[in-house]
Amino acid sequence: QVQLVESGGGSVQSGGSLTLSCAASGDPYSRRCMGWFRQAPGKEREAVASIGSRGTTVYADSVKGRFTISQDNAKNTLYLQMNSLKPEDTAMYYCASRGPCYLSPTLPVIPSEYNYWGQGTQVTVSS
Repeated sequence: QVQLVESGGGSVQSGGSLTLSCAASGDPYSRRCMGWFRQAPGKEREAVASIGSRGTTVYADSVKGRFTISQDNAKNTLYLQMNSLKPEDTAMYYCASRGPCYLSPTLPVIPSEYNYWGQGTQVTVSS
């Protein structure tokens, strides 16, 4: 079992920044690959950024150059630094984990392949 607890969401103006955190605990094997996903009202959940156990990272095209995923293994915490936020970034953001994965910029990250999910944290960007 894995427990994931997100924090750091909030309301910001366009161009602002936020940093999301995800405190993780439980089975280390099931946390080998972690990611951030988001879901806006009426839309499907989409991958934002993922990180593998060796530090490989992949990003959605819509956030490349603006968002940075990182993890502090000593603190068992996953982060998502979000800069230059846009109104279209408004969504519920979720942290998720799974066992080992192969990450590549040419391969899609599929939410259903992640086994454990946090409760989400809301990000609202106003214009």
